[in-house]
Amino acid sequence: MTRRVLFSLAFIFSASALQAQYLWLEPGSAHSATVKAGELHKPLTTMPTLQETKAFGAAKQALALSKGSDAFTINDIPAQGDVRFSAIEPLADGVVYYHHSKWGRSETEAINDLELVPTAAQGNTFKLVWKGRPVAASLVNVDTSEGWRRQLKANADGSITLPTPFAGLYVLEVTVRIDDGSVTIDGKKYTDVRHNATLAFEVPAP
Repeated sequence: MTRRVLFSLAFIFSASALQAQYLWLEPGSAHSATVKAGELHKPLTTMPTLQETKAFGAAKQALALSKGSDAFTINDIPAQGDVRFSAIEPLADGVVYYHHSKWGRSETEAINDLELVPTAAQGNTFKLVWKGRPVAASLVNVDTSEGWRRQLKANADGSITLPTPFAGLYVLEVTVRIDDGSVTIDGKKYTDVRHNATLAFEVPAP
């Protein structure tokens, strides 16, 4: 696959409301993680068509990845550190999504192009990082295994603070649109370039 990206030097992030579909990670069987699509309470029964799928741990260490009909499985994940998945999803009408999904909140340095990063390991305050540079996270969506959903607005410094009132799975999601951005994939030009980042983690029972 060939692609050419043109971003304005003065690109502007435009945050969107909760996406109808996103990708997220959750624990699988021993030493594995599962990549699902859709919404936390409405996972798709068939994975969307994705390109350039990659799974990796700290320092971009490649991890084994296998595809099923309704999910990807990341195998042999390390005992320590967070796990990441990235993919490209070209859609109709000139729209393309770059997916950046992460499981865990132990690492305070971003690896994905777009990533929600805790300001302290296992903390509840997060910053949004774009290609190594913090940017204001104007709106972050939260979905949980308990059905608790929220839209969080940024603090004065651009960070997001998430209350975790109960045990369970939490998925944070943010989508940004690159204004005046375009990308060419396999000879087709996409003028609506969006990046979607999710961060999933579990809060243990007390």
